[in-house]
Amino acid sequence: MILLDIMMPDMDGYEVCEKLKEDPETRDIPVIFVTAKSEVDDETRGFELGAVDFIAKPISPPIVEARVKSQIELKKSNDTMRALPEMLGRYISPQIIQSILDGKSEAKIKTSRKKLTMFFSDLSGFTSASESMEPEDLTYCINTYLDRMAETVIEFGGTLDKFMGDGIMTFFGDPESKGIKEDALACVAMAKKMHEVILELGEEFQSQGIDKELKARMGIHTGYCNVGNFGSERHMDYTLLGRNVNLASRLESSGVTGKIHVSAETYTIIKNDYECEPREELIQVKGFDRPLQTYFVK
Repeated sequence: MILLDIMMPDMDGYEVCEKLKEDPETRDIPVIFVTAKSEVDDETRGFELGAVDFIAKPISPPIVEARVKSQIELKKSNDTMRALPEMLGRYISPQIIQSILDGKSEAKIKTSRKKLTMFFSDLSGFTSASESMEPEDLTYCINTYLDRMAETVIEFGGTLDKFMGDGIMTFFGDPESKGIKEDALACVAMAKKMHEVILELGEEFQSQGIDKELKARMGIHTGYCNVGNFGSERHMDYTLLGRNVNLASRLESSGVTGKIHVSAETYTIIKNDYECEPREELIQVKGFDRPLQTYFVK
């Protein structure tokens, strides 16, 4: 908290306040003007420069103390509110939090049907390999891996749905969408970047004496599903439901280690931007009458 007079030599209080608000390290410090200048225009200018209060002289010490205390409590509350999205973002996808704060979403049971691009990934053979790892190494590896994957999801604008062990579920197109094609392209670009990060992590782990090779299967599908809040009024998850979600998951589980396995629907959208090759054998998925042709992104 800064109590600042206006009438001072060389530099008046208005200039001081202006410089404080221009500096990132001091702009959030509350400023209260305490001055003999008490015209409406004086107060207006002070508030326009970012002051939080204006106290005219002669002052009453109890009133000054009360108003200072009030502004300090308000500052603490504002700091907490500013930090809240970042803290909640460790539990909930940042896009969902921002959508709620912007008033675009509500924290109540509600779903809608949208065409989204869905992504699933899983580390191949990591569960069995982890049985021979020291608990500390296992914790370090899985937390580092998931942290880097989450960073990549956010980098490309995906909505991180959940972690399932070393598995990841992400989708593009809700709560924000750049269009069906752009969402699908962003998802594939994210998957390719994830493969690069996995290779880097493998080298990083090797340099620390952790001899565990990392390889992932990835599946991507574009289709309609129900998206929104599912659960009870007291506890809900923002997630997806529908047979197309099951297809995306099946693409991952039936995929090939180190490759991005995409559905025909996604292939149709991305084929002019990414080179793909058809999978030789068709795959059968529960809920779909016929075996499906799928593709691998090169």
